Amino acid sequence: MTRLSPDFVEEMKRYSHDTALACFNCGTCTAICPLIDEHFPRRMIRYVQIGAKDRILENAPELWKCLHCGLCTQTCPREANPGEIILGLKRMVVAHWRKS
Repeated sequence: MTRLSPDFVEEMKRYSHDTALACFNCGTCTAICPLIDEHFPRRMIRYVQIGAKDRILENAPELWKCLHCGLCTQTCPREANPGEIILGLKRMVVAHWRKS
């Protein structure tokens, strides 16, 4: 069972820009992403929005597949900067692993 944390968006501010809530999950980032791997990065951003930190940590290896090509950020109609959110998630995962 996944535990949700409404404060997770606040926690993420330590690792990246505060833009995850600007995303309305339109899927533009997923459509342009060369990975097109099970709705990446859309799914990861949704996990941030709902506070599913456990899900992010379970799927952490997916984050390192990101090429940081910038296509998702260039095409985002809400300027949510998906690439920066993914980079912030990587920072969060590394910090979590260091604590463990």
